[in-house]
Amino acid sequence: MLSALLDGPAKRLADSPAIIVGDRTVHTWSTFAEAVARRSAGMRSSLGIAPDDRVMLFAANCPEYLEVLYSIWHAGAVAVPINSKLHPREAAELVEASGARICFAEGDLADGLSAYVSGESTVVVLGDTDDLALARAEPLAPVVRSLADDAWIFFTSGTTGRSKGARLTHGNLLAMTGAYYADVDVPGQFDSIVHVASMSHASGLFSLPFVGRGARQVLPESGRFDPAELLSLVAAAERSTFFVPPTLLRRLCEAQAGSAAERRIGRLLVGAAPVSPGDLRQAVAAFGPCVWTGYGQGETPLTITALGADAVAQALDEGDEARLSSVGVARFATRVRVVDGNDRPLAAGEIGEVIVGGPTVMAGYLGQPQETAQTLRGGWLYTGDLGRFDERGHLTLVDRAKDVVITGGYNVYPSEVERVLLGDPAVAEAAVVGVPDPEWGESVIAYVVPGVGAEIDTASLDSRCLAEIARFKRPREYRVLDELPRNPAGKVLKNELRAMASRSEQHVAR
Repeated sequence: MLSALLDGPAKRLADSPAIIVGDRTVHTWSTFAEAVARRSAGMRSSLGIAPDDRVMLFAANCPEYLEVLYSIWHAGAVAVPINSKLHPREAAELVEASGARICFAEGDLADGLSAYVSGESTVVVLGDTDDLALARAEPLAPVVRSLADDAWIFFTSGTTGRSKGARLTHGNLLAMTGAYYADVDVPGQFDSIVHVASMSHASGLFSLPFVGRGARQVLPESGRFDPAELLSLVAAAERSTFFVPPTLLRRLCEAQAGSAAERRIGRLLVGAAPVSPGDLRQAVAAFGPCVWTGYGQGETPLTITALGADAVAQALDEGDEARLSSVGVARFATRVRVVDGNDRPLAAGEIGEVIVGGPTVMAGYLGQPQETAQTLRGGWLYTGDLGRFDERGHLTLVDRAKDVVITGGYNVYPSEVERVLLGDPAVAEAAVVGVPDPEWGESVIAYVVPGVGAEIDTASLDSRCLAEIARFKRPREYRVLDELPRNPAGKVLKNELRAMASRSEQHVAR
C-alpha cells in the first residue's frame, strides 16, 4: 500500500528528479518507480521474500536506501530499518529479535554483521553483484496490502534495557503522512527534503509525505551532516526542508552567517530531544519563521503534538516563554490527555502521564504481548512521559516517569533543572540524574558539557540554580564531560550517567 505513494509522481512527474546526491540526479520518478518494481521482483524470485516477511535495512543514508525501502513494501514485506551506527553485534541482536531472514547492508557493515548473524539469515551487500542482479529482474505487480498490515518495525532506543520493536502499520504511516499535510506543510514537486539525519529514523519517516507529493529526495555528497554543505544545498534549491536534533541545529545556526539559505527553507524540523526557547530563538533569528518542533515517539511516529512555524514565530513576537517551552498542541486527528495514576484526566497545570490516541498509534510490540498490554490500554498509548497542559491546550513535558528523582520525599524533574543549567551561556548540554543516597533516598547530580571555547564555572551554576529553583532541586554536584553518552538515535543515555555516578560514589566510599 505504501508503495502506491510512488504511482502518482511516476506518471505525472515522470522525468522530474526524484533522488539527488549533491547536484547529481540518480533517479527520476519514472526510473525510481521502475527500479522499485524490478528490485521487488528480484526479492521475491531470488530471495523468496513473501508477504509479511521482515527485511532489515542496515545502512547509512545512500541513494539505494529509499529504493530498497519501497521495494520491501512493493513485495508486501515489512521493513526493519536500523541505525547504521550500531555495533554489528547489536544489529545482529535486532535481526534475531525481528525475525528478519534478509538483511540489506552496506559493505563494511555487512562484513561485520555476517560474523554475528545465524545461518538462518542472509546478508545482502548493497551494490555487489548479487544485489545488482535483483534490480535487473522483470517487474512484477505490487503485492496488495491492507491498512492493518505491518509496514515498518521501529525499534525503540533501548535506553533502559532491551529494545522493543514497535509495529507500525500501513495505516499508521499513511495517517502520519496525512498529519504532515494537515498541520506541518504541503510540499510540491519543486520542494526537496534534505536527508542529513538518519533515514532509519525521523528523516526516513519524514520522507513519506515528500514522496507522496513528488518532492525531491536529496542526499549530501559527503553522506553526513556538514553545516556548510547543507546550507549550500539549501541555497541552490527552490525550497528545502530538513530534520535536525537541537545539537545539530546549534551548529547550523553558528555556520549560517552570510548564507542565502534563509529564504529557501520550507520547514526546519527540530526534534528527537528537548528544544529550548533559546534554540528556537536562535534558529528563527538565523533562518526566519520556518522553524517547526514536535513531539512524537516510535510508537506513534512523529505525531503527538507540535509547535508549528507560525506558533513559534508568534510566541517569539509576544515573548511567551511558557509556550516556547512547550511541545505545542495535539496534532491532526490525535487525542492527547494527561492522567493520574488512576487514569483520570487532570486539570490544566497538573502533572501526570501523557497518553495518546489516534490513527498513528502502533499496533503493538513485535513478539512482546506483556509489554504491549502495559503500553496500550483502553485504546490509549501510555507514553511514560510526564507533562502538563495549560489552559490553551499547550503541552509541556516535564520528564520521563522513570527519570524523576525523589529526594527527601520531594519530586525533582530533571528537565526543569536542565533548563536552568542551559540558561548559562557556557553550557552547551546538560543532563540531570538521581543516584542513591542513604539519607535523602536520592541525590541530584548534574552532568554538563561546555560550549566551544567555553569554561564552566560550577559555582556560577550553583548560584543560578539557587536563584531560579527550589533548594531541594539544586544538584548536589556538577560534573563536566566532553560529551554526553548517547544511543544511535541521539538520545542521552541517562542509565549510563547513573552508572557513572554510582561508580564514582562507590570509589569515594572506599
